[in-house]
Amino acid sequence: MEKIIAAFATDDGNTFMDRHFGDAEQYVIYEIYPDKAHLIKAIGNTTEEEQQHADPNKAKGVSQLFKQDKVQALISKKFGGNINRMKKNFLCILMNDESIRHSIVRIQENFDTVRQEFAKGETRHFLNLKSE
Repeated sequence: MEKIIAAFATDDGNTFMDRHFGDAEQYVIYEIYPDKAHLIKAIGNTTEEEQQHADPNKAKGVSQLFKQDKVQALISKKFGGNINRMKKNFLCILMNDESIRHSIVRIQENFDTVRQEFAKGETRHFLNLKSE
C-alpha cells in the first residue's frame, strides 16, 4: 500500500467539526502518500438521519458514499456507536486537530502504523492519533 485514501469529516472543507463522523455536512477525500497529499474531491453527506442511536442504516449509507473512491480510512474527532460497523470496511482514525491539513501531516508521520492497521482487515481496531 503506497497510498492511503482517506475521508475527513467536516462542515467547511478545512476543519473538523465536533460531532460524530456520520453527522458531518460533507467529507473531503484525500489521497495521502508518505511525502505528499492531494484532494480528490469533496462530497456532501446525503445520508438519512438516524432513526435510533447507532442506526445500522446510517452506517450503510455512510459506507456507500465512499465505495466509488475506494476510501480506506475515515478520520474524525468523534465516532459514534457505528464505529464497530465501520471498522470492518475502513480504518477509523481519531484526531483532535482543528485543521485537516495538520491531520494529514500526522497521518504521513505515522504512515507505516496506519498501513499496518488497515491491512488487518475486519480484525482492525481504530487508531488514536490525537496529539498530546
